[in-house]
Amino acid sequence: MKIDLFNEIQNPRPWPEGHEQHRFRQAIEQAKVADELGYGCWWQVEHHGAGEFSLSSAPELLLAAISQHTSRIRLGHSAVLAPSRFNHPVRVAERAATLDQLSGGRVELGLTRSTIPEWRLFGIDPDDVRPQTQQAFEMIPKMWTSDRFSYSGDDFQIKDVPISPKPLQRPHPPLWQAAASPGSFEDAGKRGVGVLGTTIWESIERVERMIKLYRAAAEQCTEPVGSFVNNQVAYFTFVHCAETDEQAMRNGAAAAAAWYTVTALNFFEAAKEFSRSMEQQQALMADQAKENLAGQFFRDEVATSSGPTDGQLLIGRILVGEEVSDEEIFTVLSAQDSLIVGSPETCRRKLATYADLGIDRLMCLQQIGGIGDEQVMTSIRLIGDLIPEFDR
Repeated sequence: MKIDLFNEIQNPRPWPEGHEQHRFRQAIEQAKVADELGYGCWWQVEHHGAGEFSLSSAPELLLAAISQHTSRIRLGHSAVLAPSRFNHPVRVAERAATLDQLSGGRVELGLTRSTIPEWRLFGIDPDDVRPQTQQAFEMIPKMWTSDRFSYSGDDFQIKDVPISPKPLQRPHPPLWQAAASPGSFEDAGKRGVGVLGTTIWESIERVERMIKLYRAAAEQCTEPVGSFVNNQVAYFTFVHCAETDEQAMRNGAAAAAAWYTVTALNFFEAAKEFSRSMEQQQALMADQAKENLAGQFFRDEVATSSGPTDGQLLIGRILVGEEVSDEEIFTVLSAQDSLIVGSPETCRRKLATYADLGIDRLMCLQQIGGIGDEQVMTSIRLIGDLIPEFDR
């Protein structure tokens, strides 16, 4: 299992003078240290209108800057927003290929549909999102591997155009899809692209089942959108390592994890959905599920579910305004193996849990909420010391 870094450039208030430049410089310094320590990839998100949650609205520029300060760490988009009013496929292909040239062939390219608030900001019709995402997946690798490119579809008419530059990697950089739902995991597998998933407050058992769903879909893929099937699973989760479990709590890891979750749910306008009964959600999805791998996933889930996890219940309480102590948050967080917080020994044990699931890349979100710069860098270094035990 490769151990990677995942970055949102979070910028919680209060905002002192120069706070935005500080966050970007901080990210570059973290990437330089990660490069030295042997982290596999630096993954950068794309978000717009996100306020405190993320400054990462131009990830291609930050990744280009990082490419000039590092030599070996790979550079991942997790992920480019694929509908064309965000990013035209020609521009995605050109920018990613340029970054691949600048970095010496280190790019990993993920695409995603995005969500309602960002569609609204860019005036995107939700009905256009799925087909345009599919067309982007079809077009981009062909632009990279064809001297001249043509495409005829509902949204794009391109005739015999040379798209340049080409990426340094041959035949092209690995392709990925950001995914959170079983249906999206199945879509990624069917496309023959890697899946970039999240384990926020999920049980390890559900993560394992999501991986099996993706692997089954990928094994059935005979016509990948790219030149090869990138059968890889990457998951991102909270990670904070300190000298002791107690120090991790004093560093504010519990409060940061709760802040991240609540801020993300509010930004994505998913708080109400999260607060609904998990059993109701599952039953609804199972009732509507089609006869495919995701449908079977939901039916199995309804049959075996023991209800929401303690972490999900905790976040639900916070969302409705209940005051929850840092000690209680940390207790719940510590008991959940999908969140990696604590001493090096605690983190080693939880990392091993992920490795045992067969995950290919674990994307560690370490710059979380209000955790201090020094504490984040210490965490990056301590997790870095564990990399040789997993990256063999």
